[in-house]
Amino acid sequence: MSLRLYVSGDAAAVAVGADEVAGALAIEAAKLSLNIEMVRNGSRGMLELETLVEVETSDGRIGYGPIYPEDVPGLVAAGLFEGGPHEKRIGRPEEIPFLKNQTRLVFARCGITDPQSLTDYTTLGGYEGLTRALALGAAGILDEMGKSGLRGRGGAGFPTAIKWKTVADTAGDRKYIVCNADEGDSGTFADRMIMEGDPFLLIEGMTIAGVATGATYGYVYIRSEYPHAVAAMDRAITTARARGLLGPNVMGSPFAFDMEVRVGAGAYVCGEETALLDSLEGKRGQVRAKPPLPAHKGLFGKPTVINNVLSLCSAPWILANGGEAYAAYGMGRSRGTMPIQLAGNIRNGGLYETAFGLTLGQLVDDIGGGTLTGRPVRAVQVGGPLGAYFPRELFDTPFDYEAFAAKDGLIGHAGVVVFDDTVDMANQARFALEFCAVESCGKCTPCRIGSTRGVETIDKLLRGDRPAAQLEILKDLCETLKFGSLCALGGFTPYPVQSAMTHFPEDFRAREPRLVPAE
Repeated sequence: MSLRLYVSGDAAAVAVGADEVAGALAIEAAKLSLNIEMVRNGSRGMLELETLVEVETSDGRIGYGPIYPEDVPGLVAAGLFEGGPHEKRIGRPEEIPFLKNQTRLVFARCGITDPQSLTDYTTLGGYEGLTRALALGAAGILDEMGKSGLRGRGGAGFPTAIKWKTVADTAGDRKYIVCNADEGDSGTFADRMIMEGDPFLLIEGMTIAGVATGATYGYVYIRSEYPHAVAAMDRAITTARARGLLGPNVMGSPFAFDMEVRVGAGAYVCGEETALLDSLEGKRGQVRAKPPLPAHKGLFGKPTVINNVLSLCSAPWILANGGEAYAAYGMGRSRGTMPIQLAGNIRNGGLYETAFGLTLGQLVDDIGGGTLTGRPVRAVQVGGPLGAYFPRELFDTPFDYEAFAAKDGLIGHAGVVVFDDTVDMANQARFALEFCAVESCGKCTPCRIGSTRGVETIDKLLRGDRPAAQLEILKDLCETLKFGSLCALGGFTPYPVQSAMTHFPEDFRAREPRLVPAE
């Protein structure tokens, strides 16, 4: 007898014992003299169910979770290998509302296929986008990307087609595609998940960008904290090159494109595109002044496209299905889908890909299920550690770039971090300033010094040292940071501080806060 098992190999699952679960399953199968094929697939994104184990049956794949190593003998005895009943049997994962109600374009294969199987990838539509892109040529690709309305998924929301066209129109003896996979925002994990769970998608997307712009080489800049993603991308690139999908004649065409992975050293500021370029060039990661834009003079002084993982991973679907089909999803100027990451104090944490337009309240209360502690939600931070804090009064805000901007917030990389009513918002504001002070590259004065002065000012305020005067100083510091910083690290730091002061003024009172060290 032979059967196929799927055990999540995603880093989040490995962190809670997935490797041990896979080993235990192999031992139990050997006891029964069963021949099993163990597929270490990516995560489906329902993190509360990790480690998720699935068995292939005549009724489809049946899931069990969350599974820990000590659960395995009992599960096997209960009939796991036949999809038998058990308290941890969840049935067909795709029927669970959290998954069933999503619109998965980018994550369509993640958690379903063997990430390192090119056959799995192409069977489920992989390389259809690049095939059409090669037939259309550069002008046709740019036209489809323009119709799609795709905007950068890394945080800035800049139209992808404009960035690509700028590089295409800029003369250069060599051009580059750089993928920013330095996913450093708190509560974000979509880039890591897609690289670990569907690495060929990123390779295909970068190759499409290369054909569109005339770039012949690409770099994936991955943070050092993502060793599983680094290994997955390295293996997939080697496979793609061996199969003629990378190299001097991509898929037998006249187009040349190759790529490699580079690993960052852990600096948050290297998520900023120009600091990332400096790091790629072997320098200390520091923000560059603009102009010149990277599209004109980027990596090694050459025209360079810099896109986030999710931006590049959207391109294959757009080229395969058409820009207008992609633009049919979403609202306003926010077109397509966004993989939203639900994290923090939330019951149903994980990745939820959906079209723009759901409200923040729907995401937190209906999909996320409220707080894990069962206490009331007090604040939600969207957009990483430098995103604004939204109170429940703003939960009717649609998930849309312009709607969030109108409420002095930002979507960023779509990380949604939930806090219950025990959170101290003054301490959260202090943390944002302290984070900026630690992570600043030091090149500009507002960021380097303003953040440090901000921490000192909050400390004085909360200790009762002329609190009214300190509030005014803090407001002034935020304005200086917002408008005087060289990049978004300093420019966005005021968002969590100002939003905390605006929506939770009662927390900015004289007392001894938990996070302020005693003198």
